[in-house]
Amino acid sequence: MEKEQLPNSTLILVFGILSILGCCCYGVLGAIFGILAIVMAKKATEVYNANPELYTGYQNVKTGRILAYIGVGVSALYIILIIAGLIIYGGFEGIQEMQEEFLREYGNYEA
Repeated sequence: MEKEQLPNSTLILVFGILSILGCCCYGVLGAIFGILAIVMAKKATEVYNANPELYTGYQNVKTGRILAYIGVGVSALYIILIIAGLIIYGGFEGIQEMQEEFLREYGNYEA
């Protein structure tokens, strides 16, 4: 009996690669492609484990899943760094304005 290609095995590999490349787009595209690849890899692994003798291409699924985990991790770090940067560089000004407004209303503070 001829083995057939595991469904979406090549697509999972492509999404895993795109998840790493997508980290450069503020981490959003990397996270999206990575999560899609992980979900699709889980389904493909279940199909493969049910009848491993019927399918080829499981190596693509494993590689794509590993790349997706790396892509999601790097994307998450990048998103955290962006949020921290916004808080540190842009957030203090807003917090200071809010405190000054509060003190003007409820205290004797003049800026």
